[in-house]
Amino acid sequence: MTIAKWNGVVIAESDKTVVVEGNHYFPPEAVNLAYIEPSDTTSRCPWKGLASYYSLVVDGETNKDAAWTYAEPSEAAAAIKDHVAFWKGVQVEVS
Repeated sequence: MTIAKWNGVVIAESDKTVVVEGNHYFPPEAVNLAYIEPSDTTSRCPWKGLASYYSLVVDGETNKDAAWTYAEPSEAAAAIKDHVAFWKGVQVEVS
């Protein structure tokens, strides 16, 4: 089981993450939407495509752009379509 936690709260939990470049990408149904909100931030990966970001909001604290997803990844990254990965202090634990 892989768990993503921030500010003492489990944001995502799954035994079906996809690991790409050392990041665990959680399937969309594994992410607790109560703690994420869309951001206007985007970035482009040369081989995965355009990433969109989310900010985490827990107990009134915001971790801006701490999660990202690829809604329309390149064919090479099709396995992570709509999956969510984390950074910026989010603890990802594998048990």
